[in-house]
Amino acid sequence: MAEEVTDLYRRQGFGGSLGKPARPGLLIVDFIHGFADPGSFGGGNIQAAIDATGPVLHAARKKGWPVAHARTVFADDGSDANVFSLKAPTILALTEHAHGSAFVDSLTPIDGELVVRKTVPSAFFETALRSWLTRHQVDSLLIAGCVTSGCIRASVHDAMSCGFRPYVLSDCVGDRAMGPHEANLFDMQQKNADVLSFAEFTGRLASAT
Repeated sequence: MAEEVTDLYRRQGFGGSLGKPARPGLLIVDFIHGFADPGSFGGGNIQAAIDATGPVLHAARKKGWPVAHARTVFADDGSDANVFSLKAPTILALTEHAHGSAFVDSLTPIDGELVVRKTVPSAFFETALRSWLTRHQVDSLLIAGCVTSGCIRASVHDAMSCGFRPYVLSDCVGDRAMGPHEANLFDMQQKNADVLSFAEFTGRLASAT
């Protein structure tokens, strides 16, 4: 992003830090086969983001952090088609037992982790995610997944609106095109989230303040 744009946001008071989290959780959004496949909904840096998320998931499990996974799933008969599917009708192919809607093998949920099914970009909208995170006393949410300009952006907005501090893992989110990816990372950093690497996040956890 051009330096003059960054300066503009800074002068107007945007881009503050969310500080040090107290009780982190991890949300992984739509790392499913359909989005891993450039011939379907994938491309760009999505595969690299999937690869980078494996060690993060391992670390979260080792630390005992609550972990939630979200996947896009529509009814086999299309009866839950909505405005989102009007804009992207091919998304209706992601049905419960379709290969495209299954989690990639390296990030398959295990017992005790929440799985939410969604038909809109946000992992929070009309799902159990908010109440589950609250019950597990999560105050800060690490977010990985795809796509940055769609389901990640929507989930970050709703996480913030629900009072969770969103930390977007810059190397663990991906998009099919790099322009929207980079623009949305910039805008989320200014208004809704802290955008940082997992190494930076763990360093923040280890800091005194």
